[in-house]
Amino acid sequence: MAEKKSSPVVQKETSKSYDIFSKDNYLWMLGGIAIIAIGFFLMAGGKSNDPNVFNEREVYSTTRITVAPLLIILGLVVLMFAIFRKPKG
Repeated sequence: MAEKKSSPVVQKETSKSYDIFSKDNYLWMLGGIAIIAIGFFLMAGGKSNDPNVFNEREVYSTTRITVAPLLIILGLVVLMFAIFRKPKG
């Protein structure tokens, strides 16, 4: 007696792959990274040509001590917003 071999059942994939983030989320992330990069750029510097001379105004400027860290924190907040923002639709 011959046995009838059954063919394997092919299941259709009904699950769709959804992107975690939308294009808007990626744009917000890019903006946050750009703000952080600007903050680090503003924080850099303070090098003196003569190592024996300490220029206090250059090292402790308002840009390096206040503005740059605030920009970095703002960039991190924008990144958090971009991650937690629900995509439209």
